Amino acid sequence: MPTTDVTQTAPQASASAPPSRWLRTFREADPGSALLVCFPHAGGGANAFSAVAAALPEDIGLLAVQYPGRQDRRAEPCAEDVAELAQGAAAELVAYTGRRLFLLGHSMGALVAFETARLLAERDTVARLFVSAARPPSDDWEEPDLDGLTDSEVVTGVRRLGGVPEPLLDDPETVSELVRVLRGDHRALRRYRAPADAVLPIPVTVLLAEADPKNSASQVRDWARHSTAGCGLERLPGGHFSLTDAASPAVPLLTRYIREEAQPSQDLGDALDDGKGAAGVRPAASAAPADLIKEILLAGLRGSRPPLSTDLTRLEDAAREVLEPNAFGYVSGNAGTGVSARNNREAFDRLRLVPRMMRGTARRDMSVCLLGRRLPSPVLLAPVAALGAVHPQGELDTVRGAAAVGLPFILSSFASRTLEEVAAAAGPEPRWFQLYLPTERPVAESLVRRAEASGYTALVVTVDAPSFGYRPADLDAAHSPFLQGIGISNYTDDPAFRATLPPDADRLAVLAHWAGTATDPALTWDDLAWLRRFTELPVLVKGVLHPDDARLALEYGADGVVVSNHGGRQLDGSVASLDALPAVRAAVGDAAPVLLDSGVRTGSDVLKALALGADAVLLGRPYVYGLALGGQHGVEHVLRCLLADLDLALALAGCACVADVTAELVSPPGDPGMHRP
Repeated sequence: MPTTDVTQTAPQASASAPPSRWLRTFREADPGSALLVCFPHAGGGANAFSAVAAALPEDIGLLAVQYPGRQDRRAEPCAEDVAELAQGAAAELVAYTGRRLFLLGHSMGALVAFETARLLAERDTVARLFVSAARPPSDDWEEPDLDGLTDSEVVTGVRRLGGVPEPLLDDPETVSELVRVLRGDHRALRRYRAPADAVLPIPVTVLLAEADPKNSASQVRDWARHSTAGCGLERLPGGHFSLTDAASPAVPLLTRYIREEAQPSQDLGDALDDGKGAAGVRPAASAAPADLIKEILLAGLRGSRPPLSTDLTRLEDAAREVLEPNAFGYVSGNAGTGVSARNNREAFDRLRLVPRMMRGTARRDMSVCLLGRRLPSPVLLAPVAALGAVHPQGELDTVRGAAAVGLPFILSSFASRTLEEVAAAAGPEPRWFQLYLPTERPVAESLVRRAEASGYTALVVTVDAPSFGYRPADLDAAHSPFLQGIGISNYTDDPAFRATLPPDADRLAVLAHWAGTATDPALTWDDLAWLRRFTELPVLVKGVLHPDDARLALEYGADGVVVSNHGGRQLDGSVASLDALPAVRAAVGDAAPVLLDSGVRTGSDVLKALALGADAVLLGRPYVYGLALGGQHGVEHVLRCLLADLDLALALAGCACVADVTAELVSPPGDPGMHRP
């Protein structure tokens, strides 16, 4: 829908810019500075971004794309499809090679900007895509056919979205021009649909106005599947056209992203001369996770060090110093003598990598396709119960940290925040829901229905904890966070659970009822088949170590399995997850995804798991220690460090993408891998 610019005259290309039918220069900037390139909405023209241009700082230039059929291009017919618009813009943006380009698309313009970024991807000139008031490009926007509506009906839709002063909508000439352009743009919009696997190698930031009547957080969620470099959500005050308002609330946000992301592109001398750097700044997601190394080292030249260690194996000792002893014992404690947890680490340590050289790994693609979705890396956040015992914001800070890096978070059934609260904090980023099947089937079904309604895209059914393990750290302290009411919010907020409580149930009665129903020692594979019958969400069975159990999981309806010994917290003396992985992979073949958790601490660990057959890994305790030490920023730190380590491990092992990681990359214990044919 339009703003008031459809009949105004757009600025011409400046004298210093190449002559262009497609680009209008609103703000000049130094030749080496960043450029924000703006794509207008349906019915709109280049002038839609005049307020943004006026508010930008002097070190950021602004170009606006002028579509045919309006303003100074009125004599031309409107474009037939979105691809035509993208091709026109991309062809002329090639003249700006050498500049850092940031593309910003509003509403329909988000689709044009997305396709333009795809066309420019090989030139490596686009640093980030901002999309505003727009659903993902692979979604059906369900736009009406304006050719079948009267002018009055079209104007009614314009009024609903705002952006056009009422006096102009009373002017027949303005309305006629407005409707003509809108109808032309909507024909192109209705023809467009990007493939579900169309992705960009750059980060995407979704701008969502809180009072937008046309878009919601759930509707923009799946932008994440279209980027291999991370996708985040930023909320703006105002309605559908808040981005282009006279006092645009987006300008400070855009400025921060552009300045932070343009900084790593400077050479070392420039960085030192201008006195700027990454010290104390939380960098935005980068197309190359290993850029974290450069950020840290540049900051070090100015006397700044990371607030937390980049050695993720050291965070446990640091967390011990800040956590209350019972909370630390809950997180760090293991079953029995702790041999299962030690087995996990020893399995990774025994395995040796045999890297290959001269494989052309200057650019790496860490993305993977899992359960029909493209994820930026083969790493997810494992479900950990009762995170409120570690940090007041618990699951909320965790999912925000995961969203900032673009990784999926798996929420535990035993969370200290409800699944609805966590979904709201996650924004458009993917999240899964981990389910312990309770003894009461109506409660199980209610939890699943709530997860479906809240946008969780997969279920992870944990089967290795029909009863809690024997954990001396908790027992010696006679402590459990659950008996403090931490970790049972999904149940106390659930209508089916509450319906089973006596009317006069006090706090102790609620806790006792939860403890008696939360897990079910009588579970059989038939219970998995029961679950499979009433949900269409993908289901993974977590806690599988024996290959026969992996086969049974698929036979009874699971879509995949997670090889796990629960981080060593359930059965003392259990086989390590990594040791069990090859047999499980062989048992299920290539048809189903196999994930792994328990013991993952480094990028090389992830590489080893992938080489033995895992499609992805779940990271657990390290991010929990990061949460304890720094809340959301601590979680982000841990995840960025792991991804940087993995990115470099791929390069050093001779792998340009995850598909290059095969069993030949590892050497079994006792075999140095030097005499293979």
